[in-house]
Amino acid sequence: MITSRQNPLVRHIRKLHQRKYRQGHLLLEGTHLVQEALAAGYSLDVVCCTPAWYDKQPSPWLQQLEQHSNRLELVSEEVLAALCTTRTPDGVVAVTTYRPPNLLPLQSLGLCLVTLQDPGNLGTIVRTAAATGVEGILLTPDCVEMSHPKVLRASAGQWFRLPFQTVADPLGTLATYQAQGWQVVVTSPTAAQVYWQVNFCQPTLIVMGNEGQGLPADYGALTFTSVAIPQAATVDSLNVAIATAVLLYEVYRQRWQG
Repeated sequence: MITSRQNPLVRHIRKLHQRKYRQGHLLLEGTHLVQEALAAGYSLDVVCCTPAWYDKQPSPWLQQLEQHSNRLELVSEEVLAALCTTRTPDGVVAVTTYRPPNLLPLQSLGLCLVTLQDPGNLGTIVRTAAATGVEGILLTPDCVEMSHPKVLRASAGQWFRLPFQTVADPLGTLATYQAQGWQVVVTSPTAAQVYWQVNFCQPTLIVMGNEGQGLPADYGALTFTSVAIPQAATVDSLNVAIATAVLLYEVYRQRWQG
């Protein structure tokens, strides 16, 4: 059992708390994320768990975990706490690798996120997008990275079921989709039409902007479909995850009823 925070494996995993070391790697904190990763077909590079956690797990689940892990190590409670970014880890941490697709499998509904900065918002959006039938997410290079541990936790495991792609030229990418017949929808408080007036039953890309600044001006200057989300005059704006959910559930409603 590993009991020292200076152990080479512990030091290696702790580096994944920092973005520069996470390239191609995911830090999975907690039983639920580990289960979701395995259910989605991921294999695990390493699993670290406490003896107390290990002893509580049912045998079939432990057998599956060991079959799909290259390395499983028992660690002390102190070491496990050092491996996690959360304050109350439930007893297990794992590391896996990932490779995002070169192209998204978009057929009818996509989401484009521009300069999103809060990992909690991004994870919540991923969870909502998975629930409403989004087929993939485009991200601008200046978004918070998808591998952030808080993104994984906030997605409640849906991270593994929703492909994503970082695009160097987001406006050019959106214009390409538009030229192929896609409706590209952006939000604006001054838009002439309300979001529920739009026909979302056609192939659609919804574009959402930064938490504080919204979308850059050049997005509004293009011939995208601009919509407003009505709100009380005393409220400046909605949280971006909430605003995204409002739009996606309108898409879901229209398509479900249709």
